[in-house]
Amino acid sequence: MASLSELVEEARLSARALLDYGDGLFNPTVRLGVTGLSRAGKTVFITALVHGLTRGGKFPVFESLATGRIAAARLAPQPDDAVPRFAYEQHLATLIDERRWPNSTTDISELRLVIDYQRTSGADRKLTLDIVDYPGEWLLDLPLLNKSYEEWSAESLALSRQGPRATIAKAFLAHLATLAPTAPENEQFTLTAAKLFTDYLRACRDERFAMSLLPPGRFLMPGNLGGSPALTFAPLDVAADGSAPDGTLWAMMKRRYEAYKDVVVRPFYRDHFARLDRQIVLVDALSAFNAGPEALSDLEAALAGILDSFRIGRSSILSTLFRPRVDRILFAATKADHLHHLSHDRLEDVLKQITRKALARSELSGAAVDVVAIAAVRATKEALVQQGRDKLPSILGTPVAGESANGEIFDGETEVATFPGDLPTNLDGLFTGGAFTGLSSATADKADYRFLKFRPPLLSREAGTEPALPHIRLDRALQFLIGDRLQ
Repeated sequence: MASLSELVEEARLSARALLDYGDGLFNPTVRLGVTGLSRAGKTVFITALVHGLTRGGKFPVFESLATGRIAAARLAPQPDDAVPRFAYEQHLATLIDERRWPNSTTDISELRLVIDYQRTSGADRKLTLDIVDYPGEWLLDLPLLNKSYEEWSAESLALSRQGPRATIAKAFLAHLATLAPTAPENEQFTLTAAKLFTDYLRACRDERFAMSLLPPGRFLMPGNLGGSPALTFAPLDVAADGSAPDGTLWAMMKRRYEAYKDVVVRPFYRDHFARLDRQIVLVDALSAFNAGPEALSDLEAALAGILDSFRIGRSSILSTLFRPRVDRILFAATKADHLHHLSHDRLEDVLKQITRKALARSELSGAAVDVVAIAAVRATKEALVQQGRDKLPSILGTPVAGESANGEIFDGETEVATFPGDLPTNLDGLFTGGAFTGLSSATADKADYRFLKFRPPLLSREAGTEPALPHIRLDRALQFLIGDRLQ
């Protein structure tokens, strides 16, 4: 039976949904959630999407724009006064003028775009697109709402003792062995445990390991909650069905875990996540390829957790009135420009295989789910590079200053050719044995098996106009996410 607090929360969500539905009758609106795990490229995706729509970019697969039915798209003031505005203009200048990648998402932000279009019937209409940008780590926190502290502790510790995590978590696990859950509560023991646990989560994100399943997400991006009791706890070795005696370290940790859900997770779910109509989840699959099968398995578990977070299905009038549901989710493998186009379909196939397993573990009904390989801003070009008698399919780009390959350190100005290697046609090997050995040199015999980080492309402004940002399959992503709402 639902508790009183759960019933109150349901009533609040239903009231908000009813208000949004009323607004939507007069001003059709799609709330698009954009998220992804660390370094997946959320900020770049939103910037490129808005820039392409507002300047009429080259999107041949995005039917309503390609056929001229979109007359204009313009930015408008966002409706949520308590949410920061997505700094679109600043990010665009960083990409084009400074040729730097914008800083990663660390908090929630929004941007409103109004699209003037003509329906296929000929009638003129407007669609409001509210883009909600939030860190993927927050999404991975939502399953905590249905887990007790004891269940979370058991799962977190079991995970920390598997594969490469066991080495990364060594300092935390050593400290954990000194803690007696039923000992009196102790602030210093708790502070040390929380710090070591956070250090372990942060180390898991290193490109050598590329782990994805890292809740609680706010531990890695605390913001103004840094140092608060709600972010000062850690898992303990306790029974998943156990009960914490009053006044103990166990009870203290449990109280703070529940505070984390009340202060961090529930407000995000209520005020933002539960109001989404469409969702794109950006995935840096290439980092997982390079790190090996453990990282891919971890990514699969993370995507399963993400899918479990959605109450999804086709929206009916009743469901829209009382609880909106996400009816389209797109998983996008980013940084496709780091591969030759011959591997783009294979990149999609790998993500399809991961999400297929995740979907099988999730209770989904009626939602449309798709997968695409994209580069929201394409940093490379393709070329054939002569090596002996062979011509290797290569990519050309300018590595970020300080990047290195085969003993050479790049200055951030020189364009180089690299042979990225091909994703295998038999994808099972990626999940069972060895990392993908992407080649970061056009001379395959001296490759150092690591993807280079490239600067954004050099673009020229003509007569004061904004140059088009090159992309890979961004138009396909747009067609899936909002194409049906522009018919």
